[in-house]
Amino acid sequence: MLMKSKTKTERENQMLKRAELVLPQGSLGNLPYETIISHGKGSHIWDESGNEYVDYLLGSGPMIVGHAHPKVTEAVLSQIDSGTTFFATNEKAISLAEEIVDAVPCAEKVRFCSTGSEATLYAMRTARAFRGRDKILKFEGGFHGMNDYALMSMSPTKSLEYPQAESDSAGIPASIAEEMLIAPFNNLEITTAIIETHHDELGGVIIEPFQRLIPPRKGFLEGLREITKHYEIPLIFDEVVTGFRFAYGGAQEYYGVEPDICTLGKAVAGGFPLTAVAGKDYLMDHFSSDSVEKENFMPQIGTLSGNPVACAAGLEVLSILKTPGIYESMFKTGMETMKALQSTFDDANIPAKVVGEPILFDVFFTDHDVYDYRTSILGNPSTLAKFNSVLLENGIFKGTTKFYFSTEHSEDDLKKTINAFEIASDRINN
Repeated sequence: MLMKSKTKTERENQMLKRAELVLPQGSLGNLPYETIISHGKGSHIWDESGNEYVDYLLGSGPMIVGHAHPKVTEAVLSQIDSGTTFFATNEKAISLAEEIVDAVPCAEKVRFCSTGSEATLYAMRTARAFRGRDKILKFEGGFHGMNDYALMSMSPTKSLEYPQAESDSAGIPASIAEEMLIAPFNNLEITTAIIETHHDELGGVIIEPFQRLIPPRKGFLEGLREITKHYEIPLIFDEVVTGFRFAYGGAQEYYGVEPDICTLGKAVAGGFPLTAVAGKDYLMDHFSSDSVEKENFMPQIGTLSGNPVACAAGLEVLSILKTPGIYESMFKTGMETMKALQSTFDDANIPAKVVGEPILFDVFFTDHDVYDYRTSILGNPSTLAKFNSVLLENGIFKGTTKFYFSTEHSEDDLKKTINAFEIASDRINN
């Protein structure tokens, strides 16, 4: 459903018409909003018609220190003056890798790439190379980018019997589904049974430790870690979203469970195309032709991998995130917003569940508890679309799902947001 923003100028309307001529569906494929963004500063963005919004999309997460942060901008401009890319090892990439190794519990070595889809692809390949097995277990509803293996049971339309996979996209060979096993998130019993049955076929297990918006139940990640360790199956945490967001050490620090490999992106890149695979030495050695036999070596080449401009931005973002009290502040603002959202709907007698963590959450319009993919789709999509549309009309910009929080969201932003919640609640009831 297309969501209409505030009043548009003729100039923005013409841009939309131009987009339809050269872009499929007239968009970049990310958001269904009929809005063209002009610029951003801090926690706010502006469209091409001059309308201002409090931004909870944050570029789908990377702008954790806000848009155009002066320290990040300064670092980027300084590096640009020294060169933009080299296709060669550079000091900024070394420094960022060192910082990741220091911060992230599972990280002993780092390999950079450019997108989350690349990172998860390489993480799965690394696990397979180590195990000498082909199959990967992932969790129904889990998002791991746009590679063929990731696009299995991400948003399935059929309730297939586990562990059968369902393709989410045209153009993917049917054989890919045969290499993916699917388990329900937060169900340790079924997951354990699948692993016990198929452990000798499994190359690895990949999971978002916080799946889209759904936190892990107590003991779930711990149990998954135990069973994968028992069978010596590499456990991959996809932390493209949660890395450096839930804590400086990511979700593995926040939840206290350490995987063998993780993927990083978004926050670590400062708004530039840079991601990473990080993991234990014995796994990451598969990227090194000097460390493994030829048949176990994984070549990895990327024109912009470890790009010094992106690394310079990432280093400055991480420096800002190390400021004492900064995570406490973001979580406080997020928690206040989370509570306000739930109480708004409770007071209006609208069936709704606010789900997530204070740093990242959204609302499901349902009476049911939401703890996995199949319970997440029980919500009312038309009510959610109306909610998002009213927020947009009232100067609150978010994705179709998810409120992301930054270091820059203020008390004034919170007041404006709560006011929009109240307007949305009235509109939903009327």
